[in-house]
Amino acid sequence: MTIPHNSPTFYWAGFFTLSLRIVTGWTYFSAFWRRLVLENKLDPETAGYIGEKFNHFLPNALGIQPLIEYLVTHPDALWWSMIGFTIIEGIVGLFFMLGLFTRLMSIGVFFLALGILLGAGWLGTTCLDEWQIGVLGLASGFTVFFTGGGKFALDNYLPFLKRNPLAAFLTSGTLPLSKEKMLFTGITGTLFITFMTLFTNQYFHGGVWGTLHNKSVKPKIALETLQYHNNALHFSVYRTEGADVYGSFLIGISLQDAAAKTVFALQHDQLAAFPEEQIQNKHVAKIKPGKHSLVIPLGAKAVITLNAKEIQDLPRGTYTLVLTDISGIQWSKPLIIE
Repeated sequence: MTIPHNSPTFYWAGFFTLSLRIVTGWTYFSAFWRRLVLENKLDPETAGYIGEKFNHFLPNALGIQPLIEYLVTHPDALWWSMIGFTIIEGIVGLFFMLGLFTRLMSIGVFFLALGILLGAGWLGTTCLDEWQIGVLGLASGFTVFFTGGGKFALDNYLPFLKRNPLAAFLTSGTLPLSKEKMLFTGITGTLFITFMTLFTNQYFHGGVWGTLHNKSVKPKIALETLQYHNNALHFSVYRTEGADVYGSFLIGISLQDAAAKTVFALQHDQLAAFPEEQIQNKHVAKIKPGKHSLVIPLGAKAVITLNAKEIQDLPRGTYTLVLTDISGIQWSKPLIIE
């Protein structure tokens, strides 16, 4: 049995979700507004470039790491993607608020939220911010797809909606589905969203059972490679955890021998003046000297070269490279010279 086309059900359902439509639509449209109107965050040469923010998602993204990795290693492709993504967010958010092609825009909201959830659901220093935005966006998009825009939607002024019931799948009004299909779709979608909510909450934060964890609190640097050749040390650093709003501030790099005696060391003032040509950045988020330290943003990856005279002609033996963050956290990696 199909719900009659003149049923008040969808009229009231769309009315009841009006506030949800306005708030959710603004969360996406405001991204466009902030990046292009209030500030220019699409300029790769300025602070706050949205591509660097996207780079922050990389270390612990779920399922879409290869895509992010490709984009942050290809700056031109990343810039065009950020342009396209911003325009899509602006259109989807504005049309969603206005109730124009409401159901089509609800699908857009759903997939934008899914992208945020998978890419950035692990971020959030206090309230799991990005995860909450992602799961609530999924639920909002799915709900408004069912309800449509109700009376307060521009869809009501689209003539072809009244002539073609199938247009309701893109706009508002009565969905031409039987009660059985509506029930099946509603239950299936709800189960999927519930699964994604609980699964990602557990995967990213341990929020369902076990020990809670938050990868946005303390910085973590992976020392991926360490080599000694041509009388120079070459090592790869990759910042994988910590707050995305500021970098890890490296205040010390030292090389110790097997007896834990320091062979070579750089202090914070020397790192603040570290030659940029000895840093080979791989991603858009760049490791670079700061005012008082070497700054390593979240998601940044680079090969750093040390060629001081103290480490030239090192004798055979076992050494340890130690990096020290301003917080006191240290990371180390052994080196064997044969």
